This record gives sequence, structure tokens and C-alpha cells, in this order.
Amino acid sequence: MGWFDALLGRSKPARPDLDALFALPSAAISLQVAMAFAPAGQGSVCFRAAEGAAFAELQSDIQALLGKVEISQDSYGYTWLLARNDDISGLVTDLHAVNSTLESAGFGPSLLCTLVSFANPTGRRLALVYLYKQGTFYPFAPLDRERRDNALELQARGVLAAELKIEPDLSRWFPVWGAPGL
Repeated sequence: MGWFDALLGRSKPARPDLDALFALPSAAISLQVAMAFAPAGQGSVCFRAAEGAAFAELQSDIQALLGKVEISQDSYGYTWLLARNDDISGLVTDLHAVNSTLESAGFGPSLLCTLVSFANPTGRRLALVYLYKQGTFYPFAPLDRERRDNALELQARGVLAAELKIEPDLSRWFPVWGAPGL
């Protein structure tokens, strides 16, 4: 960042660190011990699909790489790729592969977020969401009728603060209603 940018109050966006996803298996242990939330075996990557044959071929390559992967589109026009793997380390590796493949093909700016789902014995859901453009995580705890459990999200933040780079700006903890795998 140059002095002119500093003078105008501009800041350089954080460089995404996809390897941060590999901290999720140890964070999963902390969630299980402290809050009884275990990995649900599902995770998804959200991105804005590009038009054209090159992107369609890339999606096909990702499906071939990971085997059975579900692709869906939400009401905002984002594409979600859902991966399933009961082993949290394997799931994180799969999600990292999707992100890395998209990024190395030049579609990094299209990536929005990656999430991994957790559930407790009563069926409550919690997701850890990685914001690609910020390089940070935040917890998302959906309730019924598009409400969220803010207290549970803040509790999860406290449990995970030492293990994950948590997004400090709560206004960026956007809800991912209807995200596949959640």
C-alpha cells in the first residue's frame, strides 16, 4: 500500500490464506469438547459462476476430482458446491482442493465463502464460515424461520478465538440461509 492510499484511508484487502482451512480439524475438537458440536460430514464452497465453456469444464473437473459432489444455485445467483465426507480432515482437504482449483484457474475473485457444518446431539446446527476475501472465519448458528442464535455464535467465537482467525467485524457475519450442508 502506498502513502497516497494511506492518506485517503484506503487499505489493501487481506490476501486469502486457503491453508487456514486446515485449522478446522483442531477447531472441531475444541467445539466438540467445549460445546458438544461434532462435524456433520458436510461442507460447501460458494462462488459466483462465470459464463463460458472454460468455467463449465472447470466445474466438470472438480466433480471428477472429488467424485459425487452436488452443485446448486441460490436465489442470489451464487453457485454452491456441496461435498460430503465423514472424516473432517478429508472434508477440509476436499474443500481446499475446490478453492485452490478455482483460484489457480483465475476464478479466485469469484469465491465468496466456504463453510463446514457441525451438529450437537439435540440436532442444533452450527457452521464455521471462511470468508475468502477477508481471510477470516465466523460462526453461523441458524434457527427456524431465518433467525439466528447470536448467543451461540458468540460462545463459539470465544471457544475458537485461539485457533482460528475470527472476523472481528460482526457486520460481516452475514447469514447463509439455506446453504447446502447446513
